[in-house]
Amino acid sequence: MAADSNGSCHEQPTLSGGSPTTTAFMFSAGVLGNVVALILLELRRRKQPASLFQVLVTSLVFTDLLGTFSVSPLVLTAYFRNESLIGMSERRLVCGHFGYAMTFFSMVTLAILLFMAVERWLSIGHPYCYEKRMSKRCGYITIALIYLFCALFSATPFFGFGKYVQYCPGTWCFVDMRPTATEHKVFNIIYASCLLIMIVCTVLCNASVIYHLSLMYRRRKAHRSSVRRQRGHKRQRSIAKEVEHLVLLGVMTIAFVICSLPLVIQLYINIFDHCCCENNRIALLLVSANPIIDPWVFIILSPPVPRLLWDKMCKTAKFKSTQEKVRSIHPVLYQSNAPGDLGGSVMKVNTGIPGTPGS
Repeated sequence: MAADSNGSCHEQPTLSGGSPTTTAFMFSAGVLGNVVALILLELRRRKQPASLFQVLVTSLVFTDLLGTFSVSPLVLTAYFRNESLIGMSERRLVCGHFGYAMTFFSMVTLAILLFMAVERWLSIGHPYCYEKRMSKRCGYITIALIYLFCALFSATPFFGFGKYVQYCPGTWCFVDMRPTATEHKVFNIIYASCLLIMIVCTVLCNASVIYHLSLMYRRRKAHRSSVRRQRGHKRQRSIAKEVEHLVLLGVMTIAFVICSLPLVIQLYINIFDHCCCENNRIALLLVSANPIIDPWVFIILSPPVPRLLWDKMCKTAKFKSTQEKVRSIHPVLYQSNAPGDLGGSVMKVNTGIPGTPGS
């Protein structure tokens, strides 16, 4: 690690240690998870037409798979040949490709997650605008624009705006975390700011979706009647479906925030102060772990897991509502075991009335 503190790893032609075991495990887990996720998405598409949200999820999984294949084989090759990324090519092409891929896929992944959050926000909070403006064609166009913008921005270090350098043990290349030139510092600020803005916007959209879903659930409970009971059942299924999307998107967002926020913070700090290389390496490891986590999150949280959680929540809420209603009608049936203790347990009296506690 001391080697990296004086910058010698930036030009080191051979490896300075490390083990290929971790890289091999991460590569295998990433490929397996993304392939299984794509298979599940294809099976779901054959059963019913793909929605815009499923198109975005497929794009995200495909992006993660492409990112895994772009960098992990290079690391394994470097260990096999005992050469650093700089030493594997005379014109630093391998190092440049590695740094470009890391920057490009980190931005694309978060941009797609943001678009998924915006899609859910429009679907729940602004359904008229969603039906009028949003479509699968809109999704394909937006994804293409995301790829184009991120590709152009990630290529600017090849033209002197920003810089890709090698990190110890010689198997990493990424943006210069401790730049000295002004143009490189500006590039890092723009890159970190883009990530931070997308993270904040994604979190705000998800929070808005949660708020609107709670309003929908309360509205459905407030307008129950014998005539609307069947409609309410359909509405409940609709809310459950939205919750499935929200749970998946929320966990993916949390995973990406955990993986990318340390990098954002480190980039900002290193603009003004040279920090130890250990913090830089941890941040880079977290960024590279995100494409591995995303597909497994999708596999684990695919229906029926979120649906079972939602059904459990609905049953719990319904039971509490029934209990409160009975308590308001028959307050004498409930008494505290410890007088004056508001937090004490409640004793239930068997009244013989069907549906009441204790019957």
